[in-house]
Amino acid sequence: MATEPRGSEGRFAYEGLDRVIHERARLSVLTSLVSNPKGLIFNDLKQLCSLTDGNLSRHLSVLEAENMVEITKGVEHNRPQTFCRITREGRERFLEYLSTLEQVVKDAARVSKDEHGAGLTRGLLPSKA
Repeated sequence: MATEPRGSEGRFAYEGLDRVIHERARLSVLTSLVSNPKGLIFNDLKQLCSLTDGNLSRHLSVLEAENMVEITKGVEHNRPQTFCRITREGRERFLEYLSTLEQVVKDAARVSKDEHGAGLTRGLLPSKA
């Protein structure tokens, strides 16, 4: 078993894995919104994330409280409509989160390769075909 060098305390703590984002449903919501920078209507977002009305509402509330999304309500064709958009701060936090997540994958692949040979890294990183 390999040991980490001295001075590497917390090397794999990954402080950038934001707990607000890390929850599966919120990760889905933010991925959908970052992929649609102009925003999405609530029902479209609900379908993309496979969430119920109540689940999506709750997760949007958490993200809105963190200033990661903005929610506007209006009326279209005499029907209420909720529009969701990622904020600049939300985009920045999301991209920082992704950067940390990429480092997790790189570290796991490197450690696996170092300890067990290249065969176990298949599936962790894209193949070089």
